[in-house]
Amino acid sequence: MRRTLGALTASTLILAPFLWLIVSSIAGQTDLLERPLHWWPEHVTLSRYREIFTGHEGVAAQFRSAMLNSLIVGAGTVVISVSVGTLGGYALARLTFPLRRTTLLSFLVTYMLPPIVLIIPLYLLMARFGLLDTKLGLIIVYCSLATPFALWTMSTFFGSLPVELEEAARVDGCTRLGALVRVILPLARPGVVATTLFVFLLCWDEFLYALIFTSTSDAKTIPVAIAEFTGRNAVDFGLIAAGGVLAALPPVLLAVVLQRHLIAGLTTGSLK
Repeated sequence: MRRTLGALTASTLILAPFLWLIVSSIAGQTDLLERPLHWWPEHVTLSRYREIFTGHEGVAAQFRSAMLNSLIVGAGTVVISVSVGTLGGYALARLTFPLRRTTLLSFLVTYMLPPIVLIIPLYLLMARFGLLDTKLGLIIVYCSLATPFALWTMSTFFGSLPVELEEAARVDGCTRLGALVRVILPLARPGVVATTLFVFLLCWDEFLYALIFTSTSDAKTIPVAIAEFTGRNAVDFGLIAAGGVLAALPPVLLAVVLQRHLIAGLTTGSLK
């Protein structure tokens, strides 16, 4: 009984902000500004969602473009970072070479650096190579953040798998690469899925680099587009809330679809 009450309390505390976000997105502007605040609005409207999906210009069109940009940048970063993280993590977990532990720790230190420290050198490099305000530039920047995380988590996950299975495959005639593809990767699927989801979330939610390195709708991502919902003379909190709901849907759907692999990955050592 106590566990049930605890679970309900925790679920309420976690879901309450998201529920309030949904309510704010469909509430009339007068309901949002009224004092005292009503928990359920007197005027319910879906006009903000219609504006975002059907508007041909202004912030609505920019938001749709930003969603597409975020998907492209997130997918590109996931493909590169998870591929490098999987192969590099396997090498760090299974192969023996000088400074292996130091190399692994250096990836962790790189990931722990505050983003603000890297802004100026990254900006100068991107300006030098003409990558400012491009999706390719954002993919490269996000890979520099996500790949150390993928390397660290995948090496930890590969290290938790029994090496005897790989040795048995090699005794049966598999090469090292064949044993990796046929034996280790299927067992590591939960870790790969969990790493993929976390890398995608890192790119999807990132705001600081996207704000500094983009200036037009060709490369702006969702966090920047939502920030631009704030007008010069007025703020439509409902429109910002609608943008927040739409921005939260892809990560939530991914987490729901991949929850079985995600939980397995979290509980078998990859992301401890």
